[in-house]
Amino acid sequence: MPGPGTLQALLFDKDGTLIDFDATWGPAAYEVMTTLAGGDRASLERLMLVSEYIEEERRFLPTSPLVAGSSAHYGPLWAEALGREPGQLFYSEMDELFRIGGLRHLAPIAEPAAILGELAGRGIRLGIATNDAEASARAQAEALGLSPMLSFVAGYDSGFGGKPDPGMVTAFVEQHGLDPARVALIGDSKHDLLAARAAGVVAVAVLTGPLREAAREDVEPLADHLLVSIADLPAWLSGGADG
Repeated sequence: MPGPGTLQALLFDKDGTLIDFDATWGPAAYEVMTTLAGGDRASLERLMLVSEYIEEERRFLPTSPLVAGSSAHYGPLWAEALGREPGQLFYSEMDELFRIGGLRHLAPIAEPAAILGELAGRGIRLGIATNDAEASARAQAEALGLSPMLSFVAGYDSGFGGKPDPGMVTAFVEQHGLDPARVALIGDSKHDLLAARAAGVVAVAVLTGPLREAAREDVEPLADHLLVSIADLPAWLSGGADG
């Protein structure tokens, strides 16, 4: 396997990698669920139950379908809880509410603008592949000052499919004419690493997702490299050791 110093491009997961999942989506999701429940406590409780959400702590259990899935994945559960018709119209409504709430509570991990700026300055091509909606991903990237460094942003609804399928990763590689062996996907979940492996790129795990260090035993077997956070990337790419 080529060393990190030979990598030409990095594709980032977003939630749990560039932004703090719990700090951002814990409170944002509560707002979304409250809005969709329309003041009906029973509806809100059903949403929290199927979402494996702890109301008192404003966070999800690590096993929640929202941790790594898209609204197309958990949307049918929400539709059933609310007595709504599942489908793209409802999922788009969810996505827009999440976009607004996610921006309101946006909490970055480390200093992503400085880190990605340094990587871009080295000539490394950068992108985002997330199971969030593309509009939300672009809005958060803009809010964090990342947009000028990114040549690719894809969400579950961008036409490439969602992770763990490799479509987004393959699209990034092909659109830029890259050698997959010189591309890495950086992510915090099994979904990310499975997508990386299926696309033939380097799988790099970070320990900043909802499980933090407890995730090590889950992601380490699938990862080519393991880092504590994106803050380690510049040194790692210069020949530093894994985390």
